[in-house]
Amino acid sequence: MTGSYTRSASASFTITDARYVGGRVGADLRLLHNLYGKPGLDNIENYAEEVAILLDRGFLDTVDYGFRDTATNAWKFRLRYKATVGGQLTDSRPGSFPDPVDLTGYGFHSHLTYSSAFWLLPSSEQAGVKESLPISRTTGTAPSALTGTTTTGHGYARNGAGVSRDVYVAY
Repeated sequence: MTGSYTRSASASFTITDARYVGGRVGADLRLLHNLYGKPGLDNIENYAEEVAILLDRGFLDTVDYGFRDTATNAWKFRLRYKATVGGQLTDSRPGSFPDPVDLTGYGFHSHLTYSSAFWLLPSSEQAGVKESLPISRTTGTAPSALTGTTTTGHGYARNGAGVSRDVYVAY
């Protein structure tokens, strides 16, 4: 008996692919929790799902998670995820953070920016997207990253899309 097997590759990015990437971001956040006690475990799944939904719809530009000085609105430690399509995508293992940082007195913070595709939507559709997300965000100014080191080259991807990650640590 003979048979054949064919498989076709699809370049379409699905919500399943987006949840894979979001799950990798969630793994990083769980490692942050283990090292620094924040973010709260109850919020991590919501952050991961927010990334997945926005990435799937093409509405994510960047999302930052980290610890900042609330008095100066400056990052002390930040993970930044930038939506990436095609090109040089990397699918790394979660983690690979620099040596632990003393974050005593710094509060956990997250800041998200939407893609240009999101801003092209009518305001009523923008509101609908925001309402569908598991995280309710308020408008605010992004914390600054003044003097420090940034480590790049890490990312999470699947089926042609994903996020690149950089880690910023202030001096």
